[in-house]
Amino acid sequence: ESVVDICGVLVEANVASCTQTNVELQIHRAYCVCKAAQTLPFLMADAQRSEVDIQASIGTDRPFVRVLPDLRLDSRWLDLRVPGHNAIMRLQAAVCRLFRDQLTRRGFVEIHSPKLISGESEGGSEVFRVDYFGTQASLAQSPQLYKQMAISADFPGVFEVGPVFRAEKSNTNRHLCEFTGLDLEMPINWHYGEVIQVIHETLSRLFLALEQECAAELAVARQMYPSEAPQVPGPSEPPCLLHWEEGQQMLAEAAAAGVLPKRKDEMADLSTEEERVLGRLVREKYGSDLFFLDRYPSAVRPFYTMPTRDQPEYSNSYDVIFRGQEIGSGAQRCHDPDMLEARCVEKGVPTGPLKSYIDAFRHGVPPHGGVGLGLERIVQLYLGLDNIRKASLFVRDPSRLSP
Repeated sequence: ESVVDICGVLVEANVASCTQTNVELQIHRAYCVCKAAQTLPFLMADAQRSEVDIQASIGTDRPFVRVLPDLRLDSRWLDLRVPGHNAIMRLQAAVCRLFRDQLTRRGFVEIHSPKLISGESEGGSEVFRVDYFGTQASLAQSPQLYKQMAISADFPGVFEVGPVFRAEKSNTNRHLCEFTGLDLEMPINWHYGEVIQVIHETLSRLFLALEQECAAELAVARQMYPSEAPQVPGPSEPPCLLHWEEGQQMLAEAAAAGVLPKRKDEMADLSTEEERVLGRLVREKYGSDLFFLDRYPSAVRPFYTMPTRDQPEYSNSYDVIFRGQEIGSGAQRCHDPDMLEARCVEKGVPTGPLKSYIDAFRHGVPPHGGVGLGLERIVQLYLGLDNIRKASLFVRDPSRLSP
């Protein structure tokens, strides 16, 4: 599409074939500012049709053209001119703004942690390795360690909106190699349930504000991708909280009914399908699309996760599950340096690269906890999108490094 300057007059009119139906522009002069190539990668009329319209046209004498996902992503700047996709990016920006606003009002401080880190200091194998002037470094999988050190620095609570890197060869509709993390960390006074409450109130208020403040953008996005607003407990209501044992019982009953295979190990992490089924069961039983699955088994959590005092095989940790998919993980963290070192040994994590991190706890740090959420996945699930790539400005997945 060429860029043009138009001079004219707006007049009232009945227009049936455009989004503006009550006015039209009577053009007096037109100037071409930047001429587009004669042949575009795809027609904008094809790109902005909803999947519902495309499906309805199949079998007719004039079926609509479906623009393939890779073709869209190869010319993403054109794809983002589609009103529905442009609205998705505006909604993504609103989620970031509302996340910041909610936590800033609580007295949290926004931080910006390093993304180049020494070795594999978070203990993960799925990292992007880089050469740092002859020293091995990697791109940060999360701001986790720095959030905790910020709590040691006596901040009343911190949050970050920033890039996260995962070297996972997962070519699915829910994974990216680079995405935006919404992270928070805060001191705990009495119980890690305080952190769950803050997460619940933040997300609940954020979702309410999206519906109230972004009605126009939501209408455009939902015209292309029909969906309903999620059912979420209000900020003044208690969060929908499920203990691990209750979740296992619900999945066992679903397996007995033939809905999914029986779990071989009740202490193993949930599969994608088990998350989906559990999300549906929770909505049917509790009427909520958002819930916390609490007291995860310690064996499937990182070394810095606090074990439950009376049952150390479980931990003070939780996943945040929204519309049948995990959008984030959180926990109370170990704040005792000796326990941290013991957990590193138990998990096979070298303590050498973690020296600065563990030293921060030797100088005193209050009990604390937090969560790491995925921005693109929140937007994807809120809008009912079938692929997370539609919620990413320029996609980075195992097969795409440009544009």
